[in-house]
Amino acid sequence: MLRWRVKSASGFTVDSAGPVSPGDRVLVTARLLGARIVEPVEVVSVVDEPERVGFAYRTLPGHPISGEEAFIVVRDGDETRLVIRSLTRAASEQPWRALYPLLRVVQLVVRRRYLRALR
Repeated sequence: MLRWRVKSASGFTVDSAGPVSPGDRVLVTARLLGARIVEPVEVVSVVDEPERVGFAYRTLPGHPISGEEAFIVVRDGDETRLVIRSLTRAASEQPWRALYPLLRVVQLVVRRRYLRALR
């Protein structure tokens, strides 16, 4: 979880092979309909506890959306679940601002990929 697997196993390319650390600035690259979309992000927090592990990042200028996303794996007895929290809005730059309704649909598809990747 702390090596970007949730992103890389979901079809993204991540320019960091090391463990996730607060302050890391990373380029996440997505491929969509033949286009290559670079998503700059900065890790804002890391959780590494016996029953919870994960990280959160914020988007940087140039990212198709503006906001934060967190990925936390929680173990509660025999149950393990992935908690994904996204707080997003349209990026201020074009063409992303105009494409935001489409990007919301893409976010839903990608969330399913995250869940499959961590099974």
